[in-house]
Amino acid sequence: MAKKQEASNDKPHGILYNTAQPHLIIPEYGRNIQKLVQYTCTIKNKEERNNVAHAIIAIMGRLNPQLRDITDFRHKLWDHLFIISNFKLDVDAPYPKPSKEILTTKPERVKYPSAKMKFRHYGRAVELMIEKASAMKNGEEKTAFIEAIANLMKKSYLVWNRDTVSDSVILQELEDLSKGKLKVPENFRLTNTYDILSKTKGINNRDDRAGERRREGNGGGRDNRGRDNRGGGGRNNGGRHNNNRRRGR
Repeated sequence: MAKKQEASNDKPHGILYNTAQPHLIIPEYGRNIQKLVQYTCTIKNKEERNNVAHAIIAIMGRLNPQLRDITDFRHKLWDHLFIISNFKLDVDAPYPKPSKEILTTKPERVKYPSAKMKFRHYGRAVELMIEKASAMKNGEEKTAFIEAIANLMKKSYLVWNRDTVSDSVILQELEDLSKGKLKVPENFRLTNTYDILSKTKGINNRDDRAGERRREGNGGGRDNRGRDNRGGGGRNNGGRHNNNRRRGR
């Protein structure tokens, strides 16, 4: 009986399931890369070990081409190589070997901005731009900057409130945020509300298209008397009239 149990536990044809294999440290590179790294750690000749490590780095770069968009991506690959080896690999790398504590050290807590905003729908970025414009010298550049800020304020306002807003409200709030330091020329006009809404991710355009589809769908639905208006075997007035004619009525 014991011999039968031992025979049943033997895996046929050398199959080794993933659940019985060591944990993948960085799954993005696969198990074969991890085995290559483990084999590299066992090579006694350091020159040969360096050559194999450089070959593994080349393969890792081909397996993850998206890393090439990262600045100094080769440094990232070497860090991953050391991490996969559990920091046991001893090679002459072109970059310093990272410490094991880098995986356990928590990043510093990001401070949440505590500045109070008078008009939250404009955001902190608009307030910073207003402060920047207030410190500029009078001239064409400052005027153009103020006009751009005013148009941005109107766009931000319409994102939160899709109803139309008068230009006087935007200009008054611009003056309030700048404490009376910023004013637009008398002949200046803000961007048309329709043009702004048509560019805000197609929100209004989607609603218009949905309305058109509903109106088109009504044409193939029911008439005012609740009768089916579709073609084919529908019972509309024309179909009833033709049936009466065929019956001799």
